[in-house]
Amino acid sequence: MKQQFLSSLFALRSYFDWLPAQLVSILMLFVLATVAFYASKLVSVIILRIFGNREDAVLRKIILAMRRPVRVMVVLAVLLSALPAASGFTWETTQLLQKLLLFIGILMVGYAAIVAFRIMTEAYLQRITSRDHSDDIMIRTHQTQIRVLRRLTEILVGIVTVAAALMTFDSVRQYGVSLFASAGAASLIVGLSARGLLTNLLAGVQIAITQPIRMEDLIIINGDWAWVEEITSTYVVLRVWDWRRHIVPISYFLENRFENWTHNSAAIIGVVFLYVDYEAPIDTIRGFLNEIIKTCPLWDGKVFDCQVADCDAQTLKIRIIASARNALQSWDLRCDIREKIIMRMRAECPEALPRSRFAMVPPRPGEEAWPSAEAISPVIDRPPPGSYMGPGSVMPRGGADL
Repeated sequence: MKQQFLSSLFALRSYFDWLPAQLVSILMLFVLATVAFYASKLVSVIILRIFGNREDAVLRKIILAMRRPVRVMVVLAVLLSALPAASGFTWETTQLLQKLLLFIGILMVGYAAIVAFRIMTEAYLQRITSRDHSDDIMIRTHQTQIRVLRRLTEILVGIVTVAAALMTFDSVRQYGVSLFASAGAASLIVGLSARGLLTNLLAGVQIAITQPIRMEDLIIINGDWAWVEEITSTYVVLRVWDWRRHIVPISYFLENRFENWTHNSAAIIGVVFLYVDYEAPIDTIRGFLNEIIKTCPLWDGKVFDCQVADCDAQTLKIRIIASARNALQSWDLRCDIREKIIMRMRAECPEALPRSRFAMVPPRPGEEAWPSAEAISPVIDRPPPGSYMGPGSVMPRGGADL
């Protein structure tokens, strides 16, 4: 088939022998590239119309994304096939054009593979996140694995694609052979210069497998509550409650300690401390709390308790625990319990509110009574009236008149 194609091109060139051979070759390649481009465009439109009425949206997205790289690859394939018929070019020019077209074609293949892989992974993530799950551990696990491994795969495919494209040139191939010959020194230099990058890349693989953190995990780092917003191949983006962002190297989570509040489950137990007076009716307050927790929609109905946990010289310390589905709901639940129990105590048992006391104890029989104010006031030796003569004056003994 290729021979028939070349024979047709040679026959077509014979009609333009009166033009310069190089100009004829350029015009022929240009016409073939234009025809191949519009033919591939027509084919892609027909394919889109065929799959446009189907429910497979992923396949339609892939076809839409593949239109441009496929058109470029079709044009490159036609030009590569037609280059032997371009007799107007020298042998060196023909070889250079072949390597250049092959170089671009390999890059287009790698680009198309990355785009198709990204569309398929995004479709899978959207499918699992659209499901209604009471516990999203499985969803967050898949999100973490897919996002981290997808970035690593894209980097790997990109490196392999660029390397394969560069190997089409003889000079680059010889340079690569020389690098392999001196692999010891080269690996040492690369390892030292890219130590941080390689550490984070390997840490990303380990996190994708072991998963100490997942997408949307609630962790505590440097005293801040933060949610894992994004996990890349080299760093992690943490979202703080006030919309600040922490950018942390991914190796940090393998080398340092941190708290993960949603590692096994998103459910969490919140604690509320209530300080009351010694005269507080504990059973009544416990009854108030039982009524309050039943009216809280954020309580998951699993754990609730109320105990006197401690006391000091002034107050009793009541410890209230209640479980919620996740950390955000636990925070709101604790605030709700705290507000409602304080309002209920103020309205129905104000004696339970903390207060400060001062007792005046009368003397026992046989003890002296409290001294009067005059008796306990300090005695000040004051000079007689009219005897002060200003600063620097000396008071005579006995306060005699001057």
